[in-house]
Amino acid sequence: MDIILALKAVIMGLVEGFTEFLPISSTGHLILTASLLDLEGEKWKVFSIVIQTGAILAICWEYRARLIAVATGLTSDPKARRFLLNLVVAFLPLALLGLAFGSMIKAQLFKPVPVAMAFIIGGLIILWVERRNKTHPPIARITTVEDMTVLDAFKVGMAQAAALIPGTSRSGATIIGAMMFGLPRKAATEFSFFLAIPTLMAGAAYSLYKDRELLSAADLPTFAVGTVAAFISAFLCVRWLLRYISTHDFTAFAWYRIAFGIFVLASAHYGWVNWTE
Repeated sequence: MDIILALKAVIMGLVEGFTEFLPISSTGHLILTASLLDLEGEKWKVFSIVIQTGAILAICWEYRARLIAVATGLTSDPKARRFLLNLVVAFLPLALLGLAFGSMIKAQLFKPVPVAMAFIIGGLIILWVERRNKTHPPIARITTVEDMTVLDAFKVGMAQAAALIPGTSRSGATIIGAMMFGLPRKAATEFSFFLAIPTLMAGAAYSLYKDRELLSAADLPTFAVGTVAAFISAFLCVRWLLRYISTHDFTAFAWYRIAFGIFVLASAHYGWVNWTE
């Protein structure tokens, strides 16, 4: 494998892992990074989706004890069955809407300027939610992920569906949406982690199947390098984020989104960076 190609794959993997579970949009960052690295074409869009499996494996490893407990308790533990049902219910809105509109969104919105606009709008929404929570603190109806009802899961799933717009942030939509629906910050963040497992794995499998004609055995090393880089960086990010939310809110991420979105728009307008259109 070409060393430059391998380096680009590592960079993309690191970007995926460090941004997947933060409310700043991994897809948006990957689109912008691919544009800067001159990684054009449908194959690189598939690559950007497939390397998300590395981030998901990091979640599976971090929460392996809870996931094993759910798997072994499905026949005897009602909470385990409800947990699995909640993941399925929350996954369905994005899956169905993605099948219906995914190709159109991919063709029209996977570009730097639309992504930058989504960054800014998403940042403003996070600021609004955090300010509302400070002035009118919500009464959390739920203390843990296991206490969620099917209706709670469906509401969070509808919030996740907004992430079909690149730059919105899947984790941001689910976490902020869950907080608006009564989940405390830690439970909202953890459910976002768990919901990523079926969502991103299904997305990677579907992308590989749909675009299989674009790929060959020669692509395997590049995909493997990117996936490993995503696993390592995502594992570190998840550990850090769980510590961060114990004493902080998401305001800093909102301001980052706004500043970064403005920079992309300004650089595209004035030609500071040659973003691919």
